[in-house]
This record gives sequence, C-alpha cells and structure tokens, in this order.
Amino acid sequence: MRRTIDIPFLLTLCALLVFGLLIFTSAAMGLLAHDGGASFTSVAASQLLFGFLCGGGLLVFFARLDYKQLRHYTPYLFGAAVCISLLTFVPHIGLSLKGASRWIVIGPFSFQPEEILKFATILFLAAVYSSNVKAIRTFRGGMLPLGLIAGTAATILIIQPDTAGVIIIGMACVSMLFAAGGKLWHFGLLFLVGMLAITAAAFTYPHVAQRLHTYLDMSADPQGSGYQIQQSLIAVGSGQFSGRGFGQSIEKFSYLPEPIGDSIFAVEGEEFGFIGSTVLVLMFATFGILGLRIAARAPDPFGGLVVVGLVMLIVGQSFFNIASTLGLVPLIGVPLIFVSHGGTALAFALAEVGVILSVSRHMKN
Repeated sequence: MRRTIDIPFLLTLCALLVFGLLIFTSAAMGLLAHDGGASFTSVAASQLLFGFLCGGGLLVFFARLDYKQLRHYTPYLFGAAVCISLLTFVPHIGLSLKGASRWIVIGPFSFQPEEILKFATILFLAAVYSSNVKAIRTFRGGMLPLGLIAGTAATILIIQPDTAGVIIIGMACVSMLFAAGGKLWHFGLLFLVGMLAITAAAFTYPHVAQRLHTYLDMSADPQGSGYQIQQSLIAVGSGQFSGRGFGQSIEKFSYLPEPIGDSIFAVEGEEFGFIGSTVLVLMFATFGILGLRIAARAPDPFGGLVVVGLVMLIVGQSFFNIASTLGLVPLIGVPLIFVSHGGTALAFALAEVGVILSVSRHMKN
C-alpha cells in the first residue's frame, strides 16, 4: 500500500494551473481598456488570494487528511451545505444579480455556496452508495439515494435559478451510479427525467428557451441572443493554427462578452490557436484519465466513488465550457475550471483535488 501522492496527476494539475494563470492574466488585461485598471486589480486579487492561496491551503489540508475520515461526516457536511445554500434567499445576506440568487455576501467578501453544495453532494452520495454496494442495482439502493441527495441539491439550484449547476452536478452523480454498478434501466429512466426537466425549464425560464433556440440557429440573432457565441467563434477562428500570440487577443477588449469568465476559452483559442487549444484539451483529458486511474485503484468503494464524482465534476464542467464556446452544446454559462475567473470555484476545485490526492496515497500498487 503506497503512502505517497500520485505524482503524474499532481504534475498535470500544476501544468493546468500554470497555463490557466497565463490565459487568465491575458484575458483580464481586457479590463484595462474599460476602467483604467480598477476591475483588473479586483479580479486579480480575488483569483490569486481567494482562489490560489485559499484553494492551495485547502488542497494541502485534504491531501494530508485521511479521506476515510470524511465518510462519517458526509451527512453533516451535506446538511450544512444545504443550509448555507438556502442563505442565498435571505435578504441582506444573499446577493441577487441579473435575476439569480447565487451569492452570499459577508462584509467585503462574496462567494457562491453552489461550489460547497456540489462538493458535499458528491461526498454524501459516495458514502451512501459505498455502504451497501450490492443494493446499487435495485431502485432503493441505486435510484432512490441519487434522487433524494442529488435531487435536493438540484432543487435548490433550480430555484436560484442555476440550470447549469443542475446539469453539472447531475452529470457527476450519474457517473457515480454508473461506476457503482447501476442497471441499464436506471440510465434510461434518468435520461427520460432529464429530457422532461429540460423541457419544463424551457417553458419556465425564458433564458433557457432562448439558449436552446440560439443553439439550434446560431445565426438567427447575431446582435442579440446569438452575439456571444458568434464572437466566441470569431475569436477562436481568428487564432487559426498557431494563434496571434500571448496577450494579442483583440476580441477580449471590446467584442467578447465575459472574456475572463464563460468565454475565456475563446481568448485562449485566439491567442494560442489550434495548437494551444489542443494542448489545453489534452491536459484536461490527461487529468481525467489519471484521476479515473486513481479511482480504479482505490482501496475501498467510498474512495473510488468519491474520485469518480470529483473528477467528473471538474472535467465534465471544463469540457462543457469548451464545447459551448465552440457551439457544440448550448451555452449554459459555466466557468472553465483552473482558468476562468472565480475565486470560489477555483478554491473548491483545488479542495476537490486534495481529496483525490488523499485517495491516491492509499491506492493499490
């Protein structure tokens, strides 16, 4: 039984963080054209201090902690995450922007409890599934825990509303059911429920219907709902094979919406071209493959399922961001992990990596 962390996985993470920081720094330079540097200083401080510094501390803490100790506290962690997420609806505590209640404000600081909820949901579902692996193939042992645990988290996110968060957490939890040995009819039923949920969301929330319509016809409203995807494709296309060069993006200054957020991959594509984009995709693919290798060699079902869920949470969201930037899937507005601006997302992504590294210390040789 090994006691050292998985070095190839850690090196892949370091490569992603370095490349991600380069892309983020270049994308953030676009803010200098608008306010003389005030926003640039703010987002840089948030990314470096809260994201990298606090996230690095969480990574070290969880990597050194025996992951098996987490199993006993997962119900309490999930309960706390649910309560914290509900605070987004409390006046003077929750912050509402553009019709969404997704942030909590404490003094000069704000954060998204959604990241805590995702983390806790994966841990709790892994603990429940691993407690009775033989029952996974039944409705009571497989579908019911997923419906209750992931369904509770999804309900909170839908009310906020945050349909993107529902998709990401649902994808991770379904992956865990698959890894645990769920039956084929489970996934057929989940697919049906997912399609009904998307249909209901399209009728309930106009922005969901608008994004689906834009995806089906990207040229329908190039100056309105289709503007972001059109500019993203222009940015990626103008990068051609080798890119304009680091810091040379034009789109990030005036044309591209959310150049440090949802559209940051477009900036990367414009500056580093097809070569740089391929390298970044391969980095995430390597991260996912090495992560699943850790899951396959985990010493117990809890460790394996936790790693599967966390790896799919990170890699799935990242590939969704890239695919939406390229118009391969509807634009749902999720950050590119390790790259996009978002101190909370980066900090908890590093915390999740810490748990994966903890499992790697115990994996079978």
